[in-house]
Amino acid sequence: MTSVAVPEHPWLLPGELVVPADPGRPRPRRTTRDWIVDSLAFLVSLLWVLFATADALSPDPAMATPLPHDWMTGADALIGLVCCGLLWLRRRWPLGLVVATTPLTLFSLAAAIPLLIFYFTVVVHRRTAIAIAVTGAGLVTNMVFSWLRPDPNWPYWATMSWGVVLSLAVLAWGMFVRARRQLIVSLRERAERAEAEQQLRVTQARHLERTRIAREMHDVLAHRISLLSLHAGALEFRPDAPADEVARAAGVIRGSAHAALQDLREVIGVLRAEDDGAGDAPEPPQPTLADLPALIAESRSAGVRVNVSDSVASPGQVPAALGRAAYRIVQEGLTNARKHAAGAAVTVDVAGGPGNGLTVAIGNRWPVGAPAGGTLPGAGTGLVGISERVTLAGGRLAYGRDDSGDFRLAAWLPWPA
Repeated sequence: MTSVAVPEHPWLLPGELVVPADPGRPRPRRTTRDWIVDSLAFLVSLLWVLFATADALSPDPAMATPLPHDWMTGADALIGLVCCGLLWLRRRWPLGLVVATTPLTLFSLAAAIPLLIFYFTVVVHRRTAIAIAVTGAGLVTNMVFSWLRPDPNWPYWATMSWGVVLSLAVLAWGMFVRARRQLIVSLRERAERAEAEQQLRVTQARHLERTRIAREMHDVLAHRISLLSLHAGALEFRPDAPADEVARAAGVIRGSAHAALQDLREVIGVLRAEDDGAGDAPEPPQPTLADLPALIAESRSAGVRVNVSDSVASPGQVPAALGRAAYRIVQEGLTNARKHAAGAAVTVDVAGGPGNGLTVAIGNRWPVGAPAGGTLPGAGTGLVGISERVTLAGGRLAYGRDDSGDFRLAAWLPWPA
């Protein structure tokens, strides 16, 4: 879940721009800033009603021709006061208030300021098409008002032009405020989306790293545990073996178990370092092509017959990533042979050179009594991991029964010149 940045002084923002600190709580309808603005609008409108009414009741009105009867002037003042009270509802129903009060602009002078504030609210909070429609209606009523109550000191066209200029100025101001608020909301959404995408990238990177660690754990532990199983099976099969052979097998079991625990401890250490945020901890040394003889020796010491053909040109120039991939492929092939073809001889062929790529092939006889089919029995997760490793390296992988009926695991890895 993304964290929303709360401004330092949210009370200075309009209610529609405030992001609540608690995502479960609704956005406030009015902030302190909104209360101040509404209070000032109410006071200014009230003062205007008093001023316009006093001017209309004076012997020589300065703003507009007075109404024919005094009771009409009182009714106009009452309409202005009602519109002042309706200002407190303009944020909830701006368009409804404008539609209901637009006929008043035909004759009412006392309600001019509240009606202008209603109009400004519609421009800010409603889309442009509605704002233009309301503006057009206001221009029509302005022409009628200038004709019904002309200014005693100005001609009709001047009074009407002044009304048009005032309406257009309010329209431009309101559209500017609306565009600015939309920009702020857009920038906020963009920032939240960028933060969410960044967290998604971090999560994906963590998932990929954990998948890589799990693949390494499978490759290493499957090899160690298969050796343990092989030696333990030999002891179970030959309980009457000589003491020196039993001791030697027990030593191999102890060494393999110690190595498996060490590998497991390193992997768990990496996972704990990730959880603690210590991502800069050094990784354990990774195997390379130079460690292949030791891997073959481990399998031979477990009683597996391994025939090796190594024709790699310039083995000292093999890139580390390429050598590690080749090592893991051979390790998986030997592990599968011990698991599914116990007692069968295994052939390991490694060949290639710079510019030609590196070819790794592991083969063994198909186990007698195995079920018919194109794949070895088992989950096959190790082969899936090897396939993913080879694909990421830009190589090719094939495994299954060949024309002679034997199982063969073969991979080609690119080796730049």
